[in-house]
Amino acid sequence: MTDDPTAPPARPNDTASVARRLEAILLILDEPQSLVSLAAAVGAPVPAVRQAIEGLVADYDGEASGPRRGFELREVGGGWRLYVREEYDEVVGEFVNTQAPSRLSQAALETLAVIAYKQPVTRGQVASIRAVNVDSVVRTLLARGLITEVFTDPDTGAIHYGTTDQLLVNLGINSLDELPHISPLLDDGADGFDGEVLR
Repeated sequence: MTDDPTAPPARPNDTASVARRLEAILLILDEPQSLVSLAAAVGAPVPAVRQAIEGLVADYDGEASGPRRGFELREVGGGWRLYVREEYDEVVGEFVNTQAPSRLSQAALETLAVIAYKQPVTRGQVASIRAVNVDSVVRTLLARGLITEVFTDPDTGAIHYGTTDQLLVNLGINSLDELPHISPLLDDGADGFDGEVLR
């Protein structure tokens, strides 16, 4: 026990308490997180987090009691994240499409341009180039079918994004090679684009 009166109170590390804290964190994750990262986020030992994860997986899969949930807790690239179950992809896609506006916002267009020219690129790299948070914009582009998850880095768990054939259809081009050259539009590369990928 610490003598520091300003220290935050210790959080309980029983499986149920850790699981509830994990759920709160998992709900806002956009990329898979390792057990170590999750343990640091919820302030619990890794073994306790591992046990809580196992319990949540069983709960969501309906192994403990009750029906299986419409989402699942899946390990991808060495990290954990919540995903919609495959059988509900269609209904979720239909809902998102009915909610999405017919036109993309300026922020979405800018993010899409960065991904198109830099792909495969991570969300963090896009955010660094645009100097703003792009989480919601990336979700919108994914929902619209304009970008896709290309692969997950096995070491960092970072998802790399690329454009889809749907984008080519919308732009009326056959390949990304037909995208306009943007090098002449940049001021000495100040926008953060690597010269190797400029067209």
